[in-house]
Amino acid sequence: ADETEAAALAARLGFRAERSLLQLRIPLPLDPALRRASDPIAVRPFRPGIDDDAWLAVNNAAFAGHPEQGNWDRTTLAQRLGEPWFAADDFLLHESAGDIIGFCWTKVHSDTQPPMGEIFVIGVHPSHHGKGLGRRLVIAGLDHLATRSVDTGMLYVDATNEAAVAMYESLGFRPHHRDVAWSGRIAPR
Repeated sequence: ADETEAAALAARLGFRAERSLLQLRIPLPLDPALRRASDPIAVRPFRPGIDDDAWLAVNNAAFAGHPEQGNWDRTTLAQRLGEPWFAADDFLLHESAGDIIGFCWTKVHSDTQPPMGEIFVIGVHPSHHGKGLGRRLVIAGLDHLATRSVDTGMLYVDATNEAAVAMYESLGFRPHHRDVAWSGRIAPR
């Protein structure tokens, strides 16, 4: 069923859209014209067991109140680091004065044909918002994915996050599909 049919069925059953995620895709490597004078940003790989606490502090500040990405602890991080797709070289950190202030965590979906690169999560500490770091970190992540022999990049973004959607689209991302989470109760028969 298409999105319109699914929405109509959900409404008839008394469900409401709880959250809408867009999957955006982009051809790689990134078109140089889309960089719009964004200077490259220095990044380094995540070091498991060394960067954990500093990264958790930045992540939790950047995603305070977020349903999936906020309030992570060492156990949550360890679970993600234990995933079969995890590679420390794909988890890029940006520092200022020796402190982590932003990151772009990428992953490669080698099970797709052809393989696809994903920006799994990107974050900037709130004290560094408004400086263009998010855009520059996305570019660093896309450049990194292009070195991993993937020709398509993708990410998920909350459809209501208009600023993020606009930034991604300014880099050349285009909507591929929408995933909607519905909530409600099914009446007993």
